[in-house]
Amino acid sequence: MSKSLVDTSTIPGWGVDADARNDPTYPMRHVEDQQTRGLSWTRPPEQQPDVEVLQSIEHNRLPAVIGTSTPPSGVSGMIRRYAFRRSESDWWHWLLLMGADRINVVEGVVEDLGRGIIPNIPGEMGARAEWQHNKKGLAMKLAVGAGLSLGLFLALRKPRRETPPAPIPIKPITIETRETALGDNLRNQPGEVIVG
Repeated sequence: MSKSLVDTSTIPGWGVDADARNDPTYPMRHVEDQQTRGLSWTRPPEQQPDVEVLQSIEHNRLPAVIGTSTPPSGVSGMIRRYAFRRSESDWWHWLLLMGADRINVVEGVVEDLGRGIIPNIPGEMGARAEWQHNKKGLAMKLAVGAGLSLGLFLALRKPRRETPPAPIPIKPITIETRETALGDNLRNQPGEVIVG
């Protein structure tokens, strides 16, 4: 890399925003002397929600148009309510909202199963489009999923019971073989001596 000075007049496009008359953002930079502060239109009437709508603590009013199709509910709704008590500049706000989204997916699957509807999870995750446009990526996802499932199965399965060892034959102790049979029995199975 050279540290010599560059003649900027030879660079195409250099300084295109230097002329204030050609800068589309120029009037917005100085709005102190304007009567309308850049708002030359009347604000539309606010939509009146008929369900709970969460609002950021940084704003004192809702926007003119809001979404009411999925009000917060269940565990995910509790997490969202807690997240909206935090500032948008706090990363916990966004992490809680992302976690609530994941939990909401599980709640939706459970709700579908409760109504007797079997959800098409691969279809909802875009498996057909993935197969059509990203076969290598889909194969990698399936391989990782299979590997994780196998590892989880092996980690959680119950170990097999070992078969008990075959019983060692105990020699009956007679008067003639008392010492040798007694010694054999004690060596083979302590505590189970048969005296005959």
